[in-house]
Amino acid sequence: MMMPVLRPLRLRVPAVDGAGWIRLDAWATVVFVMMAVGGAAAPSVLGVAAAAVSIILFAVGCLVFLVAFLRGVDRSRTEEISVAELFLLMGGVAPAVVRRWLLALLGVQVVVAIAVASIRPFTSLAFGILTPMFGLAIAGRWAAEYGSFRARSVLRTKRTVTKAQPPVDEEGSSGA
Repeated sequence: MMMPVLRPLRLRVPAVDGAGWIRLDAWATVVFVMMAVGGAAAPSVLGVAAAAVSIILFAVGCLVFLVAFLRGVDRSRTEEISVAELFLLMGGVAPAVVRRWLLALLGVQVVVAIAVASIRPFTSLAFGILTPMFGLAIAGRWAAEYGSFRARSVLRTKRTVTKAQPPVDEEGSSGA
């Protein structure tokens, strides 16, 4: 009898701009789920490793979140960007397939984190509730780089004051 050939797990991430971010999020979610479930099943063996994975994903998520936020702030000079659009991909910012992938991965992270923390409260597995920061950050990073936002209707400009034109007070007289 011939043994079936085991093939490595392949995630079929859509071929879109920023697919690397989606792939990273997918693999991080797979690792987190495996470690969290393993840690819940055998806390004495995998509990500390599962907590370490969660803390690492949280720390990386914080850094990616900061970069996404700063990139979003930079783009907000010429485009109208809201926090919900940037991090939750609302308002048509991302194609439907990207939005489904990133929000589904975030949802899996949230559900697994809450389930494992509920099963093993007051243990190192409770650190799992920090992990969804990673998924939220990846969604924000994707949107900050590849999202499509509305152009600003009116660009604000600074009023510059020169020596040739002194500032005018409220009554219309110059301060000179």
